[in-house]
Amino acid sequence: MEYNKKRSIYINRLAKERFTVIERYTREEMGRIWTEEHEWNTLKEVEILASEAQAELGNIPQQAAEEIREKAAFSVARIHEIEAETHHDIAAFVSVLSENIGASGKYVHLGLTSTDVKDTALGVMLKQASDVLLEDLEAFRQVLRRRAVEFKYTPCIGRTHGIHAEATTFGLKLCNWLAEIERDIERMKRAKETIAVGKISGAVGTYADIDPFVETYVCRKLGIASALISSQTLQRDRHAEFLTTLAVIASSIDKFATEIRHLQRTEVREAEEYFSPKQKGSSIMPHKRNPITCERMCGLARLIRGYAQAALEDVALWHERDISHSSVERVILPDSTIALDYMLTTFTRVVDKLLVYPEKMEADLNLTGGLIYSPILLNTLVEHGAVREQAYRWVQRNAMKRWIDGEDFLENLKKDPDIATVMNNDEIEACFDVHKMLQHVDLIFSRFGL
Repeated sequence: MEYNKKRSIYINRLAKERFTVIERYTREEMGRIWTEEHEWNTLKEVEILASEAQAELGNIPQQAAEEIREKAAFSVARIHEIEAETHHDIAAFVSVLSENIGASGKYVHLGLTSTDVKDTALGVMLKQASDVLLEDLEAFRQVLRRRAVEFKYTPCIGRTHGIHAEATTFGLKLCNWLAEIERDIERMKRAKETIAVGKISGAVGTYADIDPFVETYVCRKLGIASALISSQTLQRDRHAEFLTTLAVIASSIDKFATEIRHLQRTEVREAEEYFSPKQKGSSIMPHKRNPITCERMCGLARLIRGYAQAALEDVALWHERDISHSSVERVILPDSTIALDYMLTTFTRVVDKLLVYPEKMEADLNLTGGLIYSPILLNTLVEHGAVREQAYRWVQRNAMKRWIDGEDFLENLKKDPDIATVMNNDEIEACFDVHKMLQHVDLIFSRFGL
């Protein structure tokens, strides 16, 4: 059949192009963004740039700015040592920088409040984390495109309420995932734009102690936007939007993983996670092949959704600032970005190596003895002149005989006296054709350039 020829052509072409996903970004790379060393280095760059801006304004000597750039250094251990006395991390950090710079160190942090430095550095780090996540999403997108085309013409049963409905193809399932990931990519881009922002506007956001030029200069050099307005803090609706975006993406993976978990059930087994030769599914049951990675994805999605809730709680701060959000963000921002990075790279491997069983999909299509063709039969009866409500009842009563008593659906249809007044046996049999349900597959795929 022409349909099967198309499917064969696609499979042969893809066999030549098949590749294994290479993890360009790992948990370790995302983790480096959140190390103390990297955070303090980012804070240091904010301080240096602020000093350069002050020099351009003539508020400090140009030589002092140059010395700050050249000599600014820190030791994490020394910061901790001073913080043990001051109980203020940024104050300790500034003291360490000043110690290492020497006489010009007195100009470090001029006119700044701690949150000017902290929130601006955080905007840089979240931009970096966003870039990693966008790379992850793009890598996943490419795998979905390849595997969707691979199974473009592989019929399988579509389920609604968990019950057999009509035929679809496994490629269309994956195309649905692809569309969602493409929306997630756009969400992530918007979240990156929202969060890649800095502020250097002083204790309550009025620039009372610092020229607005400093904020503009620093943010431009760092490659982030300047907030149009701030209090002492950047407003936390930005961070809530970022975290809820991560939660939506994690929920997408949760959805996909849940589908695979069902398909891997023993009674179904239309697809399953790759199971390596030395892998063990159970300490006591040697036969087990469990969807453990997909289960892990579902669990981590719950965690990230919980972090999103915490970010929403951080939006309402007292007046121009309190620090109730600070302790929360020290946990939820590193954890959620690292967790989502792990989820994306790991689930990309799952889909890349997913074992798919077209023969079982075909068997399951026929599991109900042709009941899935009832919509085609109903529409054809109406086209032949039957009243739709009557036609529905004619088809339904024969379908119920199959459900309840296991009788042959097709043979009962042929013997039905009401149906016989409208359709002959050949016309009835012609309705039992899976390809009638799949005639628009090419159209749907063309919308993705596939």
